[in-house]
Amino acid sequence: MTLPLVLTRSENIVWAVAPERPYRPASILEQIGNTPLLDLSFLVDRPGVELYAKAEWFNPGGSVKDRAALRMIEDAERAGRLAPGQTIIDATSGNTGIGYALIGAAKGYAVQLIMPANVTVERKALARAYGAQIVESDPLEGSDSAIRLVREIVAAEPVRYYYPDQYNNDSNWRAHYDGTGPEILCQTNSRVTHFVAGLGTTGTFMGVGRRLKEANSAIQLVALQPADELQVIEGLKHMETSLVPGIYNPALADCHLPIDAADALEMARRLAREAGLFVGFSAGAAVHGALQVAKELDSGVVVTLLADGGAKYLSLGLFE
Repeated sequence: MTLPLVLTRSENIVWAVAPERPYRPASILEQIGNTPLLDLSFLVDRPGVELYAKAEWFNPGGSVKDRAALRMIEDAERAGRLAPGQTIIDATSGNTGIGYALIGAAKGYAVQLIMPANVTVERKALARAYGAQIVESDPLEGSDSAIRLVREIVAAEPVRYYYPDQYNNDSNWRAHYDGTGPEILCQTNSRVTHFVAGLGTTGTFMGVGRRLKEANSAIQLVALQPADELQVIEGLKHMETSLVPGIYNPALADCHLPIDAADALEMARRLAREAGLFVGFSAGAAVHGALQVAKELDSGVVVTLLADGGAKYLSLGLFE
């Protein structure tokens, strides 16, 4: 039986945890989810307006993508689509791939990842550390080139591979509908008024958004994406010029907010230096967008999501 979540608070961090029960050793996969909610209201400096962010680098693979990777793999096991001896393969810009690699190592599956060649060396190194094989795709086409290549590989040897296809797999968004969304409701005592998140595979936005709307249809959902196709923010897609994920429904969003890459980078630097939060560029974009929303309010509780930490981007030199 799953025990209900309760709140516990330490300084400006809110955790959603299960009630006390006898301790038992846990597996690494049981550590995925239940990430803390950080209070960033000091950035807004408006009485009556609160700003919070989910710290997703607390997941063992270091990003929000651990949630979807685990759900896609375990749903496939239950449905018989993934069998012992098969290789898990997917297109990824890095974080989902690291999640697959971690989970594959824990469960005994080989993992092959198709990544754009310009993915940071840290992401590639982390995936290889878990034993994953990496095949590089055209860096100029980003994740779209990786998607096309993985489809060619699977078509040539369909029996060998299990292809989760994170961009078109309902288990992706369901991980957030059943996990991240309820955590946000619990951690805010259902006071959340706005949810702000970037669009990549769109799983986080679709899953959390649907869950929050079911709880309270008045909650506003704000979708972030690069301002145009020339603005590169790792993990986010410019939908008008990209392969659109099959799980994406643009009608769910109440508002679409464009983000410049320079603003995302500046916010990531600011969070490290002013708040001790070393996060990635998509997290910088998320906080920049959430802050824009918050500054337009007289009252409200704005929640966003910090997809990963900044350590995976050190080789780019942009934090120096």
